[in-house]
Amino acid sequence: MKNNPHARPQADSLPPEGAVAGFGRPCAGKLDSATIARLAEHLENCELEAQDTHKITDDYPDMDWDDAYAIQDLIRARKIARGHKIVGLKAGLTSHAKMKQMGVTEPVFGFMADYYAVPDAGEVKVSELIHPKVEPEIAFVTKTALRGPGCHIGAVLAATDFVMPGIEVIDSRYRDFKFDLKSVVADNTSAARFVIGGQPQPVANVDLRTVGVVLEKNGEPVALGAGAAVLGHPAAAIAMLANMLGKRGEEIPAGTLILSGGITEAIPVAAGDAVTLRIQGMGSTSLRFV
Repeated sequence: MKNNPHARPQADSLPPEGAVAGFGRPCAGKLDSATIARLAEHLENCELEAQDTHKITDDYPDMDWDDAYAIQDLIRARKIARGHKIVGLKAGLTSHAKMKQMGVTEPVFGFMADYYAVPDAGEVKVSELIHPKVEPEIAFVTKTALRGPGCHIGAVLAATDFVMPGIEVIDSRYRDFKFDLKSVVADNTSAARFVIGGQPQPVANVDLRTVGVVLEKNGEPVALGAGAAVLGHPAAAIAMLANMLGKRGEEIPAGTLILSGGITEAIPVAAGDAVTLRIQGMGSTSLRFV
């Protein structure tokens, strides 16, 4: 068993199911509340103890999207019950080609807890993770609320305070990074750590479609891309998130940090690796694995 940096919650300290806003629609799926609670506890303990597991749809092949997001919501509630804060949201599966391959029409979404945040140029302890990978992303911070349905790229750009470079560390709790979409949604879309930095820019200063992105590992470029790799425009991912929340009568509040999705393939990392993301006109951000 690896290090456990965050204590397990006591069962009687948890809020009632559905008490914390999130992405799922409680009680609309095929799994009962006891099963959802058991799976949420299992997946979160895998995260906290850096232990892998088989994908949960092996045991529950009939679970649906509502079940998957309900499990994620309960993981979120467990963290809040222990005093953690939710500091941002994230999008995944933001390539049109990948969505078509997986048979879905919109990205998947997750949350970022406070202890996921790493200071710029800070360290990530590999002992707290299973098999980490890094993705280069464009981070958005909103200045006004966004609400769907009907949210579009223009609305996102108008509501954005600034954008900046962000590196997401993903760490699937599933063995060998093998999962299906419902399993990965339940697992909070593999969220683990993130860093933001560089030079925040208003969106008027950057063409987010053509902006160049270079991800370096140990001083060598390992992935290159442009903002258009995310749904043709990274703001499209934020619009889809707002529309998804709008179906529940919820919104993206002002001041929300959102990672808009990986621009390139995810790159495996190990102890001793140093990773830097450089985005044209936005500077760089970095972290080290120890």
